[in-house]
Amino acid sequence: MTGVDLSVVIPAYNEEHRLGPTLEAVRAYLDAPGGPPAWELIVVDDGSTDRTADIAAEAAAADPRVQLVRGGANRGKGHALRQGVLASYGRRVLVTDADLAAPIEELEALEKALAEGHAAAVGSRARPGATIGVHQHRLRELLGRGGNFLIRTVAVPGIRDTQCGFKLFDGDRARAAFAASRLRGWGIDVEILHHFRSQGWPVAEVPVRWSHQEGSKVRPADYARVLAELTALRARALRPADLLVAFLFLAASTALYARRWISPDHRYLPHALQDQNQWEWFFAVTARNVSHFDNPLFTTLQNAPDGVNLMANTVMLGLSVPLAPVTWAFGPAVSLNVAMTLGLAATATAWYWLLRRRLVRHRGAAATGAALAAFAPPMVSHAHAHPNFIVLFMIPLIVDRALRLCEGRHVVRDGVVLGLFATYQIFLGEEPLLLAALGMVLFTVAYAVVRRDVARAAWRPLTRGVGIGLGVCLPLVAFPLWWQFFGPQSYKSVLHGDDAGNSPLALLSFAERSLAGDADTAAALSMNPTEQNAFYGWPLVVLALAVVVWLWRRPVVKALAVTAVAAALLSLGPKFRIPLTDVVLPGPWALLADRPLFESVIEGRVAMVCAPVLGMLVALAIEHLVTDGHRVTREERAPGRTAPGRGRLVVRYAGLGAVAAALLPIVPLPLKAVDRIDVPAFVADGTWRRYVDTAAGETLVPVPLPDPGYAEALHWQTTAGLGFRLPGGYFNGPWGPDRIGIYGAPPRNTSTLLRDIRGTGRAVRATDAWRRAVREDLRFWNAGVVVLAPQPADAALRTTLDDLLEQRGKWVDGVWIWDVRGGA
Repeated sequence: MTGVDLSVVIPAYNEEHRLGPTLEAVRAYLDAPGGPPAWELIVVDDGSTDRTADIAAEAAAADPRVQLVRGGANRGKGHALRQGVLASYGRRVLVTDADLAAPIEELEALEKALAEGHAAAVGSRARPGATIGVHQHRLRELLGRGGNFLIRTVAVPGIRDTQCGFKLFDGDRARAAFAASRLRGWGIDVEILHHFRSQGWPVAEVPVRWSHQEGSKVRPADYARVLAELTALRARALRPADLLVAFLFLAASTALYARRWISPDHRYLPHALQDQNQWEWFFAVTARNVSHFDNPLFTTLQNAPDGVNLMANTVMLGLSVPLAPVTWAFGPAVSLNVAMTLGLAATATAWYWLLRRRLVRHRGAAATGAALAAFAPPMVSHAHAHPNFIVLFMIPLIVDRALRLCEGRHVVRDGVVLGLFATYQIFLGEEPLLLAALGMVLFTVAYAVVRRDVARAAWRPLTRGVGIGLGVCLPLVAFPLWWQFFGPQSYKSVLHGDDAGNSPLALLSFAERSLAGDADTAAALSMNPTEQNAFYGWPLVVLALAVVVWLWRRPVVKALAVTAVAAALLSLGPKFRIPLTDVVLPGPWALLADRPLFESVIEGRVAMVCAPVLGMLVALAIEHLVTDGHRVTREERAPGRTAPGRGRLVVRYAGLGAVAAALLPIVPLPLKAVDRIDVPAFVADGTWRRYVDTAAGETLVPVPLPDPGYAEALHWQTTAGLGFRLPGGYFNGPWGPDRIGIYGAPPRNTSTLLRDIRGTGRAVRATDAWRRAVREDLRFWNAGVVVLAPQPADAALRTTLDDLLEQRGKWVDGVWIWDVRGGA
C-alpha cells in the first residue's frame, strides 16, 4: 500500500463490547471533511478469547482500509503495537487504545505539534490545559501517578504522562523505533519514547481531553511491572566498557575484604578494634526489630535497663533494613560484609557515573578518578568497620542533582528528587552527608567567585530547588530526628578530645594499609587504624599541585583546588602544631567547632572531602593527556608535523607515568583478618537459658561488662540470636545532667572495678561497702547470671567475684558463672 497519509493502530484484547463503536467513531472522523486524504486503520488482535477478532474482521470486510492483524496467543500490548506499527505504511502513525479514553478528535492537537517540527506528539493528562472528564478511583489515580513518576525518572525525564495511550508519530521513525523495541508489556510506551530521545528526535507532550473508561486493562500493579521492564531494559543498554569498570570496582572491593570472605562468621578485622562487633550488633538488632515489628529507633537489648537510642547511633537503617533477610538467613557477619563490599563498589561506580556525566568523557580517566575517590587511604581506613563512611553511593547522586538545579530546567522535579536522596542518605549516615554538604558549599563559593556569570544564573533555581528539597526531606525525617536529638537516651554532643584533628604531616604520609605505608608512622599520626583520615602521600599531593598549575585556567580546577585546600586546613582541627617545632597555631575549624552538628564531628574526617576532589583533578589530567595525545597522533600523519608531535607525545606518556607513580604508593592492601575468639558453649549452645529469666527481663552480665575497649559480649549476644539483654555496651549515649555524649554506658561501681582488674591483673579485696555497691548494681541491671570467660586476668577477676558475691564461681560449658537470680 502506498500514499497513505495516516495509519491508526489499535491494539485489542477482549474488547468485543467497545471495539465496534470505536471503529465507527474513528472511521467517521477520518472520513469527515478535512480528514486525511488516504488513511488505514489497523486492529491488532492480541489473542482475544471473545469476539474481538470477528468484529474487526467484519469491519475489514466492509471497508478495505481497515485491516486485521492476528497476534495468535496473548503476548501483551507491546507485542501488539509492534505488530501493528510495523504493518503500517502511513506518513504519520497514530496509536490509540480501544476504549478511546482520549477522543479521536484530539488528533488535531497532536498533528499541530508534528507540523511544528516534532517527531512525536504524546497525549498528556498531566500537562496544563488537559481536562479529565471522568476520573479513575482516587487510590488507583494516586498509585498511577506514583508509578508514572518512577517510570519517567528511570527512562524519560521531563515527560509527565508516559502511559496515556494516544500518541502520534512520524511514520518512518515510528517503524524504526518499534523495530528496535524489545518489550512486550505496558512498558513499550516508555521504551519507544526513550528511543526517540536517544536518537535526538524531538517529542512534544500535548494536553488532551481524557475520560476513564470502565473495563480498563491497566491495573495499578502494572506500573510496577513497567518499572521492572524498564530497569531491565536500561541494564541491557549499558555499554560493556561501563559494566567492565563496575565489575573491576567490585573485584577490587572483594579483594580488599578477601581475608574476611574466607569465613565471615569466624574472621575478625583486628584494626576494626571493637567496631566490627558493634556494627554486626547493629545489623542484628535491626533485623530483629523488623521481624518483631519493634521500634527500629530504640532497644534495651544493650545498656539494660536504660537502652540505646539507635537513631543516634548510625545503625544505617537505609541498609540494615533492606539487608534484614540476609541477616536472618546468614547472620549479621555476612550481612555486614555484603554491605561493605557491595557498598564500596557501588560508591566507586557512582563516582564513575558522575565523572563521566559531568567532568570527563574518557572512560579511563573517569575510572581512575572514581577509584581514587572510593579507594583513597581514608576510605580504606574506614573500610575496617565503618560502613557509614564507605557506603557513599548517594553522595555523587546528590551532587549531580544539585548541579541539575543550577541548570534550572526542572527545578520542582529535581528539588523533590534531591529531598528524597537526602532523606535516604540520612538513613545511611548523617555525618558523611554533613561533610559532603560542607565540601559542596566550599566548591560552590569558589566556583561562584571564578564564574560570577554562572552564579548569577544559577543561584535562584538552586536556592528554590534546595528549598523544595528541604520541604520534602524534613517532614520525612522529622520524627526520626526528633527521636535522635530529644528521645530516650539522646545526647547533646560527643567530645573527641584534642587529638581528633590531622597533623599536617598526615596529609603527606602513607596510611598503614597503603602499598608504601608504615604502621609505626601511621599510628603516630592518627587516633587509631580506623581514623587515618588523611595520608594521601606526598607524591599525590605534588601531582595535584602540578595539575592545578597546569590546568589553572579552567574554572573547575580553581574551584577544586580551593575545596581541597580548605578541607585539608579544616581537618587540622581548632589548633595544630607546625611539624618539627613547638609552634601551635589556631585552625579554621575553631570557627565551626562549637556549632550545632559540627561539635560532634571528628574534624580529621573533613580531609575525606579531598578524596573525590583529588580524583576529579586526576581524571581531568588524564583526559587532557590522553585526548591531546590522540590529537597529536593524527597530526603526526601530516607532513612537517613530526617533531612537534613527538614532543607532545613524550609529554603525554611522561604525564601518565607521573600519575601512575603518584597513585602506586597508595594502592590499598587487603585488610588484615584474624581468627575470631570462639563464643563460649555456655552462650552458643543455649545453656544460658537455664540461668536467665527473659520473661522477667533478667540480664546476662559478662565480665568485664562490654564497653568501647572490649565488646566481645556483643558477639555473644548476636550468636545467641539476641535472646538475652546486656548491661553496659558499645554505643553512643548520654552521661551526666548535661547529657554529654560518651561512648558506652555511664560508669557504675561494678563495671569500673571489673574493667580496672582486667587492665591491671590484680585482684581487689572485697569490703562490705564494695559488696553493697555490687548488689545495688546487680539489682539495677536485674541480673540473672554473671559470666566470666577465659581471658587475660581471669584468675584475678574470678577471685574478686568469689569474694564480692560470697559464692564460688561454677565452671559450666566453658565459663565461670555466678547465679545471682533473685538477689542471690
